[in-house]
Amino acid sequence: MKQSQVIHAGQGFYTKPVLSLYDIWVLGISNSFIWRCPTKHLRYHFRKHVSLNHLDVGVGTGYFLDKCLLEQKRRLALLDANSTCLDTAAARVKRFKPEVYQGDILAPLNLPCNKFDSISINALFHCLPGAIKEKAVILDTLSEYLYDGGKIFGSTILSHGVRQNFAAQKFMAFYNKKRIFSNTRDYRNGLREELESRFSNVKIEVKGCIAMFSARKGER
Repeated sequence: MKQSQVIHAGQGFYTKPVLSLYDIWVLGISNSFIWRCPTKHLRYHFRKHVSLNHLDVGVGTGYFLDKCLLEQKRRLALLDANSTCLDTAAARVKRFKPEVYQGDILAPLNLPCNKFDSISINALFHCLPGAIKEKAVILDTLSEYLYDGGKIFGSTILSHGVRQNFAAQKFMAFYNKKRIFSNTRDYRNGLREELESRFSNVKIEVKGCIAMFSARKGER
């Protein structure tokens, strides 16, 4: 299967019916009992690193933006290849009047916008095809839209360098077979190496199968 087909398979999974169940199944059940990282930890991580000039990439349902952003004047932008995800997230955070951009993160973006002080990529790496080193091209792409001193942060489900319970093993194999995930070559050390080769102040915290990471653009 060509990479473009793999990407389409992953994107196409997130239909309206799937998104209607996403918060309950993924954020409510899977994170706690399969991946063993309750969503409250991801919310805390998001709040800790988000700025008032923020770009969210791979928007899902817009859950973290909705739950973690305070009602204050801010610039918020959304980027995803899936128009259904964009529509869902944009409607959920319409109070912030978000900028909405549709584009493939693995291709040149050419976004018609100013840079950001923070960029989030939650639950994105494990959905992209290839090994961590190949996926890391998105870090170069997104760095172009990040001001010096700005932060890039997010989370991903790893298959190596973490302890998997029986449920995690079975679901990870199933999701990879269905090409919803593509993380059979995703290593904890590989994630650190790719971040440290591009950014400074790299921090990675692992809970269960999920790695929460942050890094700053600037001097290394």
